[in-house]
Amino acid sequence: MEFRIERGALTDAVSRAARVLPARSPVPVLGGLLLDVDASGRLRVSGLDFEASARVETRVHSVRAGKVLVMGRRLLDICKVLPEGPVECAVEGSRFTVAGDGSRFGLSVLPLDDHPALPPLPEVHGAVDAGEFASAVAQVAVAAGKDESLPTLTGIRLGLDGSTMTLAATDRYRFAVRTLPFEAVRPAVTADVVVSARRLAGIARSLGGSGPVSVAVDGGSAGFEHAGTRTTVRLLDGRLPRHDKLFAMADPSVAVLDRALLVEALRRVSVVADGGSPVQLTFSAGPEGSVLLQAGFEDDVAAQRLPATLSGAEEMTVAFNPGYLMDALSSFEDPVIRMKLLGPGQRAMITGGAEAGTPTHQHLLMSVKPALL
Repeated sequence: MEFRIERGALTDAVSRAARVLPARSPVPVLGGLLLDVDASGRLRVSGLDFEASARVETRVHSVRAGKVLVMGRRLLDICKVLPEGPVECAVEGSRFTVAGDGSRFGLSVLPLDDHPALPPLPEVHGAVDAGEFASAVAQVAVAAGKDESLPTLTGIRLGLDGSTMTLAATDRYRFAVRTLPFEAVRPAVTADVVVSARRLAGIARSLGGSGPVSVAVDGGSAGFEHAGTRTTVRLLDGRLPRHDKLFAMADPSVAVLDRALLVEALRRVSVVADGGSPVQLTFSAGPEGSVLLQAGFEDDVAAQRLPATLSGAEEMTVAFNPGYLMDALSSFEDPVIRMKLLGPGQRAMITGGAEAGTPTHQHLLMSVKPALL
């Protein structure tokens, strides 16, 4: 094997494929990346572990076709420090060499026969826009659980129903849902599976910013293909709870306020919210409507008042875990947000500022009992 490639293209391909490699593995070859160059000048960089796989294609100037398996993270480290410009890669005996602009590195070659074959891509169900998909995954992933003893709650629900994709995640204290357009291969296409939030977020980031992403699902895995990058991930067992009834809120009070101002104020007052103590929000209606943010106990307290409107009540006080509230607010891009409030210790719904139709992005939080400040 011998080929020439620009340093940036090699680094991009290796970094995308290396996302699926395990941090530690009892099987050394699973830490390897397979580089496969054919006579037409196509380089395929692929890796896998027991949960996910990735294959990235890019163009090279091929001198001699062949395959080689090397430690993926070590190769990525080398790519990051290579000088800009063309890079010469070759297999020389039992070593894979990478050279460019006077720099030269050598890596030990791993046994090809011990490396498992990549799983096939499942049946393609349709396509979604890459940029919108990446944004949607990031918006719901913040609500996914971190407790590995409850593995289903560490996932994102991926639902397909005709022309709509639904992404949802919950850790029991918050519930985020995002819908986006989906171009199904057939009108009757449906799916309802759970994918690791960590894995799906990594996949979404690796897909690039534009163009269609093919979405493939079967009984055991989900696959995504975009611009030469193909990834698969094993599904999680179980199902996430449905959000329909949970999101139905009868006669809530509705607060509307500037998202950036609220994020800034929340960040400011939270510096005294030690030990996960709540941040209290007191909304007041009237011609000069406002919200008063308060945090802290005894002598260490902070407060800030912001303009806001409140309908459905003269006053409403709720409190939230400041980290959860910040995650929710940061997942929105709208300049104005709406908060539907039922009262202290009850559900609160955050959406973008538009009133018409069902919001495409909804984030439900459980409020906590307001503290005495």
